[in-house]
Amino acid sequence: MLGPIGTRQSDLDKLIRKLESKGPASLVFVYEAGPCGYGLYRYLTGKGFACHVVAPSLIPRKAGDRVKTDRRDAMTLARLMRSGDLSAIYVPGVEDEALRDLSRGRDDTMQDLKRSKRRLKSFLLRQDIRSEGRAGWNAAHLRWLAQVVCPTPAPQIVFQEDLRAGTEQQERRERLALCAVRLQPVVMWHSWN
Repeated sequence: MLGPIGTRQSDLDKLIRKLESKGPASLVFVYEAGPCGYGLYRYLTGKGFACHVVAPSLIPRKAGDRVKTDRRDAMTLARLMRSGDLSAIYVPGVEDEALRDLSRGRDDTMQDLKRSKRRLKSFLLRQDIRSEGRAGWNAAHLRWLAQVVCPTPAPQIVFQEDLRAGTEQQERRERLALCAVRLQPVVMWHSWN
């Protein structure tokens, strides 16, 4: 175990030089998939090294082993890699990962939009302001919302901000869906509706 290394490519290059100077053995890298993406994998494989990314849920663990430290995890990964007990996950290409990010962005926007609508609806109920029509954010409902006037200035400001947040999220959702169609016509359209 060499200890922690920096996060820049120059730090990784320094580690590789250090490891290569220790002997003629070929280097094999393994790490747990996480929020940092697959840049490390692409960098190492681009330099000709074997690299494996494993899902944390697929790493065999002893029952009751709840202590998790970087050092222990590294030693466990090295031991399991040597014994052949690790299964690498599929690493998507740059284009696939970009589409996944676009999809995640749209999903996040959908959640934000739902929260905005819920917040606005709750606000209107607290103010005892009720729509006569359907509250489906259709054209008629948006026209009705544009005419809502609260009894005092403070709630009017809150109402306008909540309405603006919902409208912005709806516009963002539409922009992301349009980007997906432009970037990848093969993307299943029904998943964006």
